[in-house]
Amino acid sequence: MASIEGPPVTETRRRPAPGVWDLAPYPVISADRAGTVVEVNPTAARLLGGVLPGASMRDSVPDWLAQAHQDVGLRARLPAQGVQDTPALPSASGRIAAQSFEAHPTPGHDGDVVWWLVDDTDRRIAEEALATERRRTRFLAEASNVLLASLNTDRCMSATAQLAAEYLADVAVVVTPHSGPRMPVAQAIAGQDVVRTVVHSDPAQLPGLSEALQGFPPVPSRWIDPGALPDWVLPAGFTGTVGSVVVTPLPGHGVPAGALILVRGTERSGFTENEEIFTRLFAARAGAALSAARLYTEQSDITQTLMRDLLPPQLHRTHGVEFAGGYRAAGSRDRVGGDFYDVHPGATEDEASLVVLGDVCGKGLDAAVLTGKIRNTLQALMPMADDHERMLRLLNGALLNSHHARFATLVMASVQRTGNHVRLRLTSAGHPPPLVVRTDGTVEEIATRGTLIGAIPHVEARTVDAVLLPGETCLLYTDGITEARGGPLGDELFGDERLRRALSGCADMPGEAVVERIQMLAAQWLRNGNHDDMAVVAITAPRTTHLSAVDGHTRGRYTG
Repeated sequence: MASIEGPPVTETRRRPAPGVWDLAPYPVISADRAGTVVEVNPTAARLLGGVLPGASMRDSVPDWLAQAHQDVGLRARLPAQGVQDTPALPSASGRIAAQSFEAHPTPGHDGDVVWWLVDDTDRRIAEEALATERRRTRFLAEASNVLLASLNTDRCMSATAQLAAEYLADVAVVVTPHSGPRMPVAQAIAGQDVVRTVVHSDPAQLPGLSEALQGFPPVPSRWIDPGALPDWVLPAGFTGTVGSVVVTPLPGHGVPAGALILVRGTERSGFTENEEIFTRLFAARAGAALSAARLYTEQSDITQTLMRDLLPPQLHRTHGVEFAGGYRAAGSRDRVGGDFYDVHPGATEDEASLVVLGDVCGKGLDAAVLTGKIRNTLQALMPMADDHERMLRLLNGALLNSHHARFATLVMASVQRTGNHVRLRLTSAGHPPPLVVRTDGTVEEIATRGTLIGAIPHVEARTVDAVLLPGETCLLYTDGITEARGGPLGDELFGDERLRRALSGCADMPGEAVVERIQMLAAQWLRNGNHDDMAVVAITAPRTTHLSAVDGHTRGRYTG
C-alpha cells in the first residue's frame, strides 16, 4: 500500500528551475491564485489527462481539487517571508478515475500553491471494508437481540423479514416449511409493515427455493433470472423492477427452519459474493431463532395438552349438591403439584357421586405426574365406586408395581342427595380426617382412618357415614393447610385447632365462600413464606327454597 504521509513542507519562494518537479515521488501540480496551472510534472499530467501549464484548474482537474485550490486562495494570504509564519493549508481528498487521492498543498512562488497528490486508494478500500464489517457486526448483534427477544414463531418470522428488508435488500420474504401446496410467508418492504399470508404455489417455480426449504446450500444469485420471479414473491407495495435475487436457507436445530428470499431493484447494485456470504450469516441467526421459537411452541402445546389433565377441575353444583374446590401449588411458578382432587358425578341423580382428594409425597412436576396416574387409575375403577376399600386396594397395588417410590394419602367421599339431606360415606387412607361444620358453627371431625397408599402391600381403611343438613358443609383438605408455617413470628403452624375455628366461622356459608375463606386465612398466615401444596374441597348441602303464593304474591321459605 502506498505511503499516505504528506510530502515534506518545502518553502519555494523562488520559482524552481524547469523540470525540477519531474523528480518528485508524487504527482505534482502548481497553480497561481487565479487558478491557472503554472507547472505540472509528467506523473500528474498522465494522471490528469494531459493537463498543460496555462490551463484553468476549473477546466482541467477534478472539481474537488479545483474547489480546494479556490478555498485555499480565499482563506489565507501566503506570507512573503519566513517558513515559520506559513499558515497551515487545508488538504483535500477525492477520486481521480478509479483511484482516490489526498491532495496536500504547500505555498509556492508569488502566492502559487503546489499540490502534492498522494494515492490513498488502498487505505480507503481498507477503511471502507473495516467500516462495512463494523456496520455488519452491529447489525448482526442487533438482529440477534431482536430475534431472540420473542419465542413467538409469527413475531420471529416477521422480525426476520423486516430486518432483512431494512438492511439487506428492498424486499425480503420469509418462507417457512410447509406440507402440501400451502406456504406460510412473511413479506416485507423497507419502511413498511410486514404482510403475513399463505401462498398456494410450488416452491420449485423459484430456482433454489425448494432446495433451501430442505436445508441444501444456496445457489448463487447469478443463477436466478429476475424476470422469472413468481408473482407471489413481490408484495403489492413494490413498484420497482427486479434487478437481482438471493435465495438462502434458514438453518435450524437439526431441521431447516425455512428459507429467505431477498430482492433488489435495478436502481441498486446486484448482490456481490461477499454480500451473499453475509446474508448466510444473518440467515443462520434467523434460522436458529425461528427454530427455537418453533420448538418452544411445540413444547408449549404439548405442555398445555398434558396440563389440562393434571390441573384440578372446576367444580360446580352436581345432582343437587354443591361442590367447590381450591388449589395452590407449593412453588409460586408452579401450576401443578402433589395435591389433587376430582369429582366423578353419578350417572343419574339416584347414583352417588365420588369425591377424591389426595396428597402425593413430594411437590412439583414429579409429584404431579404421579397424581395424574392416580387420577387415571381411579377413573378406571369407577364401576366399583361403591366399595371404597376395594378401590384403595387396587390403587395400592398399581402404585406398588410402578417405578415411582412415592406414597400418597387419600380421602374418598360418596355423596348422594336424599330429599333435603346429603348423605356421605367417607373413607380415609392415611389422610387428615374430614371436618363437618353445622349451621350453628359446631365443627365435627369424621373419625375415618386408614393406611397410606403405595407404601405397604396391605391396605386397611375404615368407612364412616355422615349426613349434611341444608346449609352444612363437609371440608376435605390436605395437610398443606394445617402445616402452613407462618404467623406473627413466621414459624408457627396454622394447625388443626386454628382450622376448626376458621371453619366454625363459615357456618351456613355457600361452599365456594367456605373454600375462599379457608384459602385466604391460610395465605394470610403464611404471608410470603414457603409452604407445601394446599388443596381444599367443600361438599355442601344447599338450602332449598319452596315457592308458595300468598295474597297473590310469591314468597319463599327455607326448609330443612
